[in-house]
Amino acid sequence: MADADEGNASEASDLSVVERWQADPATFFDGADIVLEELRFIARPLIVFADSPNDPDFIEQVRLIEADLSAMAVRDVILILDTDTVNRSDLRNQVRPRGFSLVVMDKDGRVNTRKASPWATREISRQIDTQPLRQQEIRERLGG
Repeated sequence: MADADEGNASEASDLSVVERWQADPATFFDGADIVLEELRFIARPLIVFADSPNDPDFIEQVRLIEADLSAMAVRDVILILDTDTVNRSDLRNQVRPRGFSLVVMDKDGRVNTRKASPWATREISRQIDTQPLRQQEIRERLGG
């Protein structure tokens, strides 16, 4: 049984971040594993930054997201966590958060929203739904 688990872990590590996200959109990814350009026009990065995984705002934001993962999946959101300020990820260097920060990006790679406090999934969804690329997706799904 352990050999089968090791095989599955090895297979998972052979997959790209995009392939792993497509297999399970409810996965939280580490900021160190993310190359924004690979996500361009595929997924909307939702990044939760903090200076520590013990930050109460970080913990609350993750809890809020976990409470409604389906709302994120339907909007093609890839969930990213970054709490490592010592080994700064390329993502952290690009986005440059200060302390706790919730960053919602659009599929074109532009920062859509920055929040310095936790935000309900309903509010995140509303913000995403107002963006032109999301509006286009909604129209296409409705056949119009």
